[in-house]
Amino acid sequence: MSNAFLFIACALIWGSTWIAITFQTGEAPPLVAVAWRFTIASFCLGVFCLVRRLPMRLPLHTHIKMAGVGLFLYTLDYTLLYAAQHFIISALLALMSSCIIYINVGLRRWWLKQPVRPEVLIGATLGMVGITLIFIPEFAHVRLDAALAMGLGIALVSFFCASVGNVISERILDKGTPVIQMNFYAMTYGLVFLYGSAFASGQSFTLPDNPDFYIALLYLGVFGSVLAFGAYMKLLQQIGSDKAAYVVLVYPIVALIISTFFEGYRWTLLAGIGVGVVLFGNAIAMGKVPLPGRKAVKRTTGHA
Repeated sequence: MSNAFLFIACALIWGSTWIAITFQTGEAPPLVAVAWRFTIASFCLGVFCLVRRLPMRLPLHTHIKMAGVGLFLYTLDYTLLYAAQHFIISALLALMSSCIIYINVGLRRWWLKQPVRPEVLIGATLGMVGITLIFIPEFAHVRLDAALAMGLGIALVSFFCASVGNVISERILDKGTPVIQMNFYAMTYGLVFLYGSAFASGQSFTLPDNPDFYIALLYLGVFGSVLAFGAYMKLLQQIGSDKAAYVVLVYPIVALIISTFFEGYRWTLLAGIGVGVVLFGNAIAMGKVPLPGRKAVKRTTGHA
C-alpha cells in the first residue's frame, strides 16, 4: 500500500475515534476501558493469524521489544490519555500531541542513530501553529488551576510513552517482523499489563448501562486499533516514526469535519487558515515541498 493511502486511513479512522472516546469517558475507569478495547483488537488479530496460518514464532529478543510496545504504547499511552481527558479539553490535547513528533525525532537520533530530518521539525512546528489557530476560540476558556496542571502533566507523560512505543516499534519492524504478528503480540502483552494493573489497583469492572459505550468500544477495538494501528505501523516501517507521527496533527482536523455534521461545529477564518498551515506543514514533513539546498537523506535501518 502507498504511504499516502496509509496516512489518510490513519487520519480518517483516528479522527473519528477522537469523538468515539468521549462516549467512554466517565463510563468506565480508563484502565478498564482501554483493556476492553485492546481485548477486542487482540482477539480479532489472533483469529486473523489463525485463519491465515501466519507464522507466529519470533525470537525472544523480539518478544521482549514487543512487550515494551505493549507497555508504553498500548498500556501507558492510552490509559494516561483517557485519564487526561478528565482534566483538560480535547483542543489542548490536540495541540500538545505535536510534541510526539519532537520526542520521536530525539529518540530516533539517540536510540536508532537515525539522522534528524529538518523537514520533519519544520513541518511539526507549522502543524503546531496550525492547530493553535484552529482551536484559539476554545483556548480562551482554559483557566490555569490544579486540575489543568494535573491534566497537562498526565498528557505529557502519555505522549512520551507513545514516542517510546513508536521508536521501539520502528526498531522491531526494521528487522522485518511482520506488522500483523507484531501488533498481535504487542497488544496481547499490553493486556497483561492492563488487566494486571486494573486488578491490583482495585478498578471496577462493572459493565456500563449506556449502549453508546459498547458501540464506541466495538468501533475503537476494530477500526481504531486493528485497522488504524495496522496502517500506522506499516507507515512507520516505510517512512520512519518521526514522519509517521505527523498523523496526530491531521486527525484532529478530521474530527472537526465530523463534528461539523454531527455536533454543529462552526468554522472560522482562523480555523480555515490553521487547516491550511497544518496541511502545508505535512507536505514539508513528507518531503513534498523540498527545502532550499536540502538533499534527501536516505533512511537507514536501525540496529537490534
